[in-house]
Amino acid sequence: MKKIYLFIFFGILSNQLTCQTKLDDFGRIILASYVPEISGLPEESRQFLISRLSQVASNYGIGSNDPNARFVIAVKVNVLSKDIIPGPPQRIAQQLEFILSIADAETQAIFSSISFQAKGIGNNENQAIIDAIKRIDISNPKVKSILEEGKSKIISYYLSNCDFILKTALKDSKTGKYNKAIYDLSMVPEVCQSCYFKSLDTLTSIYQRKINEEGRVIVSKANSIWAAKLNVAAAEEIGDLLIHIDPKSSAQKDATKLVAKINAKLKADERVRWQFKLKQYEDRIALKKESMRIAEDKSKRDAIASEKSQNRNFELDKMRINSYREVAISYAKNQPKQISTTRYIFLR
Repeated sequence: MKKIYLFIFFGILSNQLTCQTKLDDFGRIILASYVPEISGLPEESRQFLISRLSQVASNYGIGSNDPNARFVIAVKVNVLSKDIIPGPPQRIAQQLEFILSIADAETQAIFSSISFQAKGIGNNENQAIIDAIKRIDISNPKVKSILEEGKSKIISYYLSNCDFILKTALKDSKTGKYNKAIYDLSMVPEVCQSCYFKSLDTLTSIYQRKINEEGRVIVSKANSIWAAKLNVAAAEEIGDLLIHIDPKSSAQKDATKLVAKINAKLKADERVRWQFKLKQYEDRIALKKESMRIAEDKSKRDAIASEKSQNRNFELDKMRINSYREVAISYAKNQPKQISTTRYIFLR
């Protein structure tokens, strides 16, 4: 009997999602969809399966188009029978078994699973598969059951492993793996409140360490450039570097000293060219400070209006979280996709 074995770990294929959409995915328990292009399944069926099965998670508010999502929906499909229906026109009928699972793409652990069947009829195998996929009942109570079970076990994972996650992140940050540490901590969902806030506090210290170190490297490079050239061209090059220092970095003090040194050295006519770069640098610092001031003011108002806000500075937390998550997204995008062969579709 011919069987199609599908073990699909769903993730995001679209490159058209906005950064904010990806930021919004952090802090939630999300399940992503992914079907590799080299799958053995007809492309039309593959695309339709992506669309159809993605609705399963989306219907319950845990769907995502994030290609870096850790938790996924997986489905294994077996062809139980294949019959030729005499024509004209001749048609093909296939009875398919769908085994749906919620899994951890990193550890390969399966949290929950169900199976159900659907029959598809078409003029060819591709159409028969699509017809069967159309008959998947995404409102099936069994589907809701495994999603709830999977979600519960994901929460249990974070609650049980919170200390390990925090210790690993701190260890990574000490070896310069700041982005990895930030990514791992950013993945802790808000629903795991205790671990989430511990992660947020740890993120704050790691992120500060990261921007301090990055700023130090930039200032060191800028000083070397200035020492070697001592001219307006070097000043402009330095301006392009300094603009990348986070305004909250401890390196800002040394950057300010270097700017003063450059201003003192340049001649009046040269200083005009330098001022343009300097203005960009100063505007960036001013904008960041103004954003922080607005956030602090809003937090004070919220603290008066909301008892909950008395325990956490939520508006400032939100601003910081967006900074952390931008780092996490950048880190994840640059990681190789380590997809095991069990996530591919095989024809036998």
